[in-house]
Amino acid sequence: MKLNSPLRRAATVLAGAVLGLTGLTVAASPASAHDTGINGVAKCDTATGTRIVTWTLTNDWPANATVGELSTTPTAVEGLQNGTVIPAKSHGKDGELVVTQQVTGDATKEATVSFKSRWSNDGYENEVKKGSVKLTEPCVKDEAPCVTADKASFHHTFGVKEDGSTATVSLDDGITLCEGEPVTLVSYFAPKPQFSVPQYKFDSDTGTITNEKRSVDLNVDVPKCNTQVDLFFGGEDDIIGEITEGGKRYDNLKLGSSNGLGARSKGPQGWFNGGSKGCQTPAVEPLSQCDGTVAINLSNDGLTDKYPIEFTVKAGEFTKKVTVTKGKGETVVVPAGSGSITVSAPDMKDVVYDWTPPADCELPSVVVENDCKTVTITVENPEGVQPATARVTYGNDVKDVTVAAGKTEKITFKRGDDTYATVEFPDLGVEPIKATLGEVDCDNGGGAGGGNGGGDDTDEPGLPVTGPVAGGIAGVAVLLLVAGGVFFFIARRRKVTFTA
Repeated sequence: MKLNSPLRRAATVLAGAVLGLTGLTVAASPASAHDTGINGVAKCDTATGTRIVTWTLTNDWPANATVGELSTTPTAVEGLQNGTVIPAKSHGKDGELVVTQQVTGDATKEATVSFKSRWSNDGYENEVKKGSVKLTEPCVKDEAPCVTADKASFHHTFGVKEDGSTATVSLDDGITLCEGEPVTLVSYFAPKPQFSVPQYKFDSDTGTITNEKRSVDLNVDVPKCNTQVDLFFGGEDDIIGEITEGGKRYDNLKLGSSNGLGARSKGPQGWFNGGSKGCQTPAVEPLSQCDGTVAINLSNDGLTDKYPIEFTVKAGEFTKKVTVTKGKGETVVVPAGSGSITVSAPDMKDVVYDWTPPADCELPSVVVENDCKTVTITVENPEGVQPATARVTYGNDVKDVTVAAGKTEKITFKRGDDTYATVEFPDLGVEPIKATLGEVDCDNGGGAGGGNGGGDDTDEPGLPVTGPVAGGIAGVAVLLLVAGGVFFFIARRRKVTFTA
């Protein structure tokens, strides 16, 4: 069969076209048969505020492809590195490798991955493949819903040492506060190591917990005496400056409480009571005076003027109360002869004291005068001392006399054969005084004899002898008398002027 010329030409053109298409397919086959692809998708992780880019690498050949000449920006891709294998195509489905890349912050606007692939079965290597993802949308962490104060939860530490108290309070993880939570550590002066009132603020420290500052450290000094320390939820305006009977308390605001707002924080009990000594220090110093009185010196050497000390001084019928503040002193004079003295004050052992003669008091003096008929003992008590009781013994006679300060008393005895008198002062604790009598010429009536004038024998006494000789004798007698008196006085003073 022969075709006409136009028909033959059409057939020829069609056949050439078919052959041309076939040749194109064959030429393109090597490029499409060994190929890899890459595709990326970015997503914002609102839980962390981080962009997560998911990269999918594909392999359209039924043999594994190995990654080489890898480059990533702005960060590395987890699970992708030089030598990573992209699985082979299987069962008509391209092989896939899915990896992720994390990008933080909003400064980076694009993420990229580029690489070459090589097939191990025939050594074929394709050209560089590059994928990119735009990061233009903001990625912000979603804030958890905030909680009110009663729903928040915390944990804390708390401790007290001699030099101070410390505490750390922290907001629990995953908690977002609607507003800041203040917390305070405060120390007090206390009257006793157990809870007691009144108490007075010594030191405090306040901090505020926020979502940005989730932990605060607190430190306070504590007094070197009885104290109370409290850790509570609240600020400076909530501090109780003076804790009094029936007054305001922190109650269950204290951290570590079993209920209330303080129970929101887990940890040890946030309060302390203790101490080894009082914040007030009473001191008593009794001083005996020469006049028999006792000066009771009272002082308060405490650490705070908040605790004045009330002293009570008792002695017989005498009672006096005195209040002494920090660093001050008072003196109470107990009258002479009041008896045993007792000084008392809160938290102080009673002080009991009895008057004793001071060592530097001036003592009584004794003067002995005698003639042929009498012996007179004169006791003189100086000014500024207590009354002195003297017991004078002459022979078998004993007489007592009390001499007031600045006064003189005399005791007279009938002259006997004894040549001394003994003087005792029972209340002064001194040795008895042995006072020797002066010599008196009692054989001639106690005076000088005289003769009768003109030799007449008459019973009338004669006149005293006069003239130069008599005058000389008289003068010598006077000098001897004065000298003897001085010597006697000195000797007496040595015996009776003494120091206890």
